[in-house]
Amino acid sequence: MTLHFSVLASGSTGNAIYVESGNQRFLVDAGLSGKQMDALFAQIGREMKNLSGILVTHEHSDHIKGLGIVARKYKLPIYANEKTWKAMDGLIGEIPVEQKFTFDMETVKTFGNLDIESFGVSHDAAEPMFYVFHQDGKKLVLITDTGYVSDRMKGIISDADAYVFESNHDVQMLRMGRYPWNIKRRILGDYGHVSNEDAALAMSEVIGDKTKRIYLAHLSLDNNMKDLARMSVAQTLESRGVVIGEQVDLYDTDAKIPTDLTAV
Repeated sequence: MTLHFSVLASGSTGNAIYVESGNQRFLVDAGLSGKQMDALFAQIGREMKNLSGILVTHEHSDHIKGLGIVARKYKLPIYANEKTWKAMDGLIGEIPVEQKFTFDMETVKTFGNLDIESFGVSHDAAEPMFYVFHQDGKKLVLITDTGYVSDRMKGIISDADAYVFESNHDVQMLRMGRYPWNIKRRILGDYGHVSNEDAALAMSEVIGDKTKRIYLAHLSLDNNMKDLARMSVAQTLESRGVVIGEQVDLYDTDAKIPTDLTAV
């Protein structure tokens, strides 16, 4: 049985990632409309009605916009920690009690042959957390929406086969851009988002012998570009001895186009 995933959508306008292992099929976040989510699933040859559940990272709208709609429509279980459930109250409509499940931070839940591990990140949400998927020695890490990558996080995410890793902004583009200063300060702060360079520095410390693929995710629409993110990350990684194209491959993600459904 193989672990597969697709970054359905990633960016400041909406986020959703699909992960499957055999008949275990999970959506991480549902930050687009129900109609958009259905269309994204169709593009990778899957249907939301077959999901085992939805894992929530945090309550910001670009991660939960379509959550209530799709969960009710397809009667899907939702997993989130208690603080996130409280923060989502009033944002996703009524969810039947039989569809509400608690997934505490820093715990592991097992679904068939798939182990899903949660870990905390540093972001201005109630209790934001992301996920590591473990299956038969394979390891897939999802980490975005964090102002920095702590040593604790690095320990949890180290030596994965594949990463979906935040590369949110270019610092100069952000500083020179149109955002008001309070927004710039939030993004640059410890509870904001990591820059291309900071993401690459963290990557260089967690990449292991198994690591083959890194997907650059949650790029800012206004303060980053795919080519710039890829170039900045590649330069930083290569300056620290990681050979791009031989040791590790870098991949783009998109706000509207899913990545191919790929084996980890």
